[in-house]
Amino acid sequence: MSNLVIVESPAKAKTIQKYLGKDYDVIASMGHVRDLPKSKFGVDVENNFQPQYTDMKGKEDVIKQLKAHAKKCSRVYLATDPDREGEAISWHIAQMLNLDMNENNRVEFNEITKSGIKNGMEHPHKIDVDLVNAQQARRILDRIVGYKLSPFLWKKVRRGLSAGRVQSVAVRLVVDRENEIKAFVPQEYWSVDAKLSAGSSRKMFSAKLTAVDGNRVDKTEIGTKEEADALLARLNNAEFKVSKVKKRITKKHPAAPFITSTLQQEASYKLGFQSKRTMKVAQELYEGVEVEGMGAMGLITYMRTDSLRISDEARSAATDYIRSTYGEDYVPSEPRVYKSKKNAQDAHEAIRPSMPSFTPARLKSSLTSDQFKLYKLIWERFIASQMADAALDTVSVDIMADGCLFKASGSTVRFDGFTVLYEESKDTKGENKNLPELNEGDILKVRSLEGNQHFTQPPARFTEASLIKTLEENGIGRPSTYAPTITTIISRLYVEREGKTLKPTVLGEVTTELMKEHFQNIVDAAFTAKMENDLDEVEQGQRDWVSALNEFYGDFSKALSEAEKKMEGRRVKVPDEETDIVCENCGRNMVIKIGRFGRFLACPGFPECTNTKKIVQETPGTCPKCGGKIILKKSKRGRSFYGCGNYPECDFMTWNVPLEEKCPQCGSTLFQKGGKSGRKVCEKQGCGYDRPMNGGEE
Repeated sequence: MSNLVIVESPAKAKTIQKYLGKDYDVIASMGHVRDLPKSKFGVDVENNFQPQYTDMKGKEDVIKQLKAHAKKCSRVYLATDPDREGEAISWHIAQMLNLDMNENNRVEFNEITKSGIKNGMEHPHKIDVDLVNAQQARRILDRIVGYKLSPFLWKKVRRGLSAGRVQSVAVRLVVDRENEIKAFVPQEYWSVDAKLSAGSSRKMFSAKLTAVDGNRVDKTEIGTKEEADALLARLNNAEFKVSKVKKRITKKHPAAPFITSTLQQEASYKLGFQSKRTMKVAQELYEGVEVEGMGAMGLITYMRTDSLRISDEARSAATDYIRSTYGEDYVPSEPRVYKSKKNAQDAHEAIRPSMPSFTPARLKSSLTSDQFKLYKLIWERFIASQMADAALDTVSVDIMADGCLFKASGSTVRFDGFTVLYEESKDTKGENKNLPELNEGDILKVRSLEGNQHFTQPPARFTEASLIKTLEENGIGRPSTYAPTITTIISRLYVEREGKTLKPTVLGEVTTELMKEHFQNIVDAAFTAKMENDLDEVEQGQRDWVSALNEFYGDFSKALSEAEKKMEGRRVKVPDEETDIVCENCGRNMVIKIGRFGRFLACPGFPECTNTKKIVQETPGTCPKCGGKIILKKSKRGRSFYGCGNYPECDFMTWNVPLEEKCPQCGSTLFQKGGKSGRKVCEKQGCGYDRPMNGGEE
């Protein structure tokens, strides 16, 4: 009789089977096999929130297979994903197969490699009941909010709406940011900027006015053109003299290896990946990829983690690679250890390549385009995190002119350190320029002196990356919830994408205002974070899960009862969004409505005029093939692509993003290929123009 190992996915089963051999039978549960029923509430609130689990529809064959294999095998190992959800799946399978809960039959694989699987199989343990209870509490909490609150929204706003413990806070964040933008009043201000040169040098550098007669000039201090002109008149013919030169060496430290949230953020910035796409590709890299000459193997450690811990073996492998590739100078004097945030779950390592010696170049031929891009990002970030600091020679200069202080600064690279391999996206913006050699007492030549008008800017809309960062900083949700939360709020039409930014729909605004009025706690970030912390305490065995649910449910049921009384007989109307698209039948401006299949354009003259049409999202630029408009479209899998609005007459399509910029060679529209660090390319046949996004010609 063989041993049975149960995992979640077929891809993972295939990889693990290769390492365990013929004495083991590895099969997949295909995720959860039991859950709360879809057709009813399924939680006995009066009986300590007892959940009423049922076998999931569509899983009959899988369950039958699991039971049949378990009967034939001498021992069953539960090797579902090493997280809260995976623990719950193992617990459900153990219940279903009548396994002994005191038996050490739970194994965890932080990486799907020979050593990772060997280590997991050598250290089986009991199912962590605290972890299971934390998952149950979260599931029941989500069921309470969804099952009790959604019908209220159906009655008072619109059928088909839903509420959620994390999703409702996420929508509120987007709505509140939009309200800040709408309420923002731009304030005019001016800067006084000089272009200077030293001695006979023709090289110019910039300096900015920062103080007048010893009083600091803040960003908005110079409020009008008249004030700027008065300063310019005062400085006319003034002598610009270097009063102070400060030189120092500054260190630049590498970023920590990735955790789930930072991986999603950086993949958005650098690769243009949405969080859902990032997690899908990361799952593939973790579960196993067919590598030429090696067979199926997992290439990264588990991708749902908020720990920055790194194993000694991985650190040693990275150091060996750095030393052999770049030399001893690039190895830090002390091993780098990164500190995880206070409430991080330390069960897993940070996200890293499972075998640091497997460079992206070595694996490129075995990976899809997305897999290669993400693996390269993870590999470079990890290796760089174990490298020596970069060192910069930094110069800051004070320049006096008729009692006015100007400041200039610049830096040059003394030692590139980790930046030879990788720089975080935020580090690559606006690098300082070099300054000429300057000394105290030098008289500078004024090449230009001018006042420049500016206006204060409203806060930026959230992108997926910045929303994930805000959720994480506020303790809302956990690594596994960020991507599905964003997917949910968009699919439920509370939030829509506008380019790369997230904008609330009218439905999102109306629903959020109703929730703020009657269910303040549900959409309150601090309350949601506290609830998250309570559930973490359940996971750590410091709190009883039933008491945590009781504490929430009392206030929630009271708020629901009061809301139903206050709203009795009332219904909130969702205003139609008027567009500038004219109805060709009656001349009215069409409005956006929401139906069973999403948003569409409708004539407000209904029922006299019944004209409707699809919403078409135009993009900048024109089709390089026929000159028509370029339309944003969606593939069957929901991935964005761009096609000509004259389809099917013109069949132009591309995955690359259209830009407003024109090709300097042929005048056609340029497209962005890859993320922010990608390239601008011309897609007009025969042109071939191609250059980096952030620079000139190569």
